[in-house]
Amino acid sequence: MSESGAYQDRRVVVTGAGGGIGAALARRFAAEGATVVVNDLDPDRAAAVAEAIGERALALPGDASTVAERAREALGGTVDVYCANAGLASGGDAFADEDVWEAAWDTNVMAHVRAVRTLLPHWLERGEGRFVSTVSAAGLLTMIGAAPYSVTKHGALAYAEWLSLTYRHRGVRVHAICPQGVRTDMLTAAGSAGELVLAPTAIEPDAVADALFDGMEKGRFLILPHPEVADYHVTRASDPDRWLASMNHLQRKWEAS
Repeated sequence: MSESGAYQDRRVVVTGAGGGIGAALARRFAAEGATVVVNDLDPDRAAAVAEAIGERALALPGDASTVAERAREALGGTVDVYCANAGLASGGDAFADEDVWEAAWDTNVMAHVRAVRTLLPHWLERGEGRFVSTVSAAGLLTMIGAAPYSVTKHGALAYAEWLSLTYRHRGVRVHAICPQGVRTDMLTAAGSAGELVLAPTAIEPDAVADALFDGMEKGRFLILPHPEVADYHVTRASDPDRWLASMNHLQRKWEAS
């Protein structure tokens, strides 16, 4: 698959594409010449995004955990790029309910696993394919007030890393997008924790799409729309006690607000 950034006549699936980052990715791939499946749980949102894009897009509503096979059929039997973008920003502390954990795990991790099970055999057979995981900076770092989200996003990153190291020599390209705050409904739903940690440096969804396309062209695994996340990641790895102390400071600040 070309690393030039041109996706003319490629067939792309974007889950969670009814708004926010997903809609921005769908628009950008279509602008680059791809045919795009716009997937979202909300049929009206999926249809609206597909209609706005035009003839290069088709809406395919439904659960992101089971959409890969239907999307491949809708695209004539081939998916060149699969963007596992759908996610649940599940809040909660150590006492979060079991069903919250289960839903977060199913959407943020197992939906990726199921899509790869469906698509990987064909990618390996033809020697090319691309998997894009919208992880978030929470997968590299963490997020206060959101244990299920943070833990499952770590899982999504770990799965993307494993895919990349296992199959890159066989033509499968994997990218993990790890933005901090993005001006979407998910940021609004993050409430006061999002306002404290994410809102001050929040970017537009189109900036995330720009970062992905730059990263794909350069062959990067880790896509950081907020470059400062790299420094945070280094601190977390090299001095975990300092990192945890700084995050605990944020936690206490949030509790006091």
